[in-house]
Amino acid sequence: MTLKTLFVGAVALALATPVLADIVITDPYARSSGPTAKAGAAFMVIENTGTEDDRLIGVSSEVAVRVELHTHKDMGEGVMRMMEVEEGFAVPAGGTHMLQRGGDHVMFMGLNGPMEQGKTVAVTLIFEKAGEMVVDIPVDLERKPMHHMGHGMGASN
Repeated sequence: MTLKTLFVGAVALALATPVLADIVITDPYARSSGPTAKAGAAFMVIENTGTEDDRLIGVSSEVAVRVELHTHKDMGEGVMRMMEVEEGFAVPAGGTHMLQRGGDHVMFMGLNGPMEQGKTVAVTLIFEKAGEMVVDIPVDLERKPMHHMGHGMGASN
């Protein structure tokens, strides 16, 4: 066996090795503004415990006609605008990305029915490297926005 053959084999093995992005979802919840609301949102902490950066690039759910990744953008003069983030959200290796009220979030548009307290909604998160992950997200219409949440702290509200 030649050195060239060994090198080609090593490269092929390296390309076949799965990506080391391990995603963990904590503290997920979903809400809408009321039983007749046409839109809702989901929030969570996305943690990448792996050694490679990843990116949340898409989302889907049967709870609504359209489901998108959204953020709030300051348009100036006290005006905030909600908009789709087509490139998704980066989740660095060993780091987290928080989806929270007033910031990045999953947006449900054209709800197929009311979001009811205590029920769950199934959401498929699509990551660039880690692939698809189905998360059952509890509906919590009573949750208050969390302020000053530090890394590793659980929700108290």
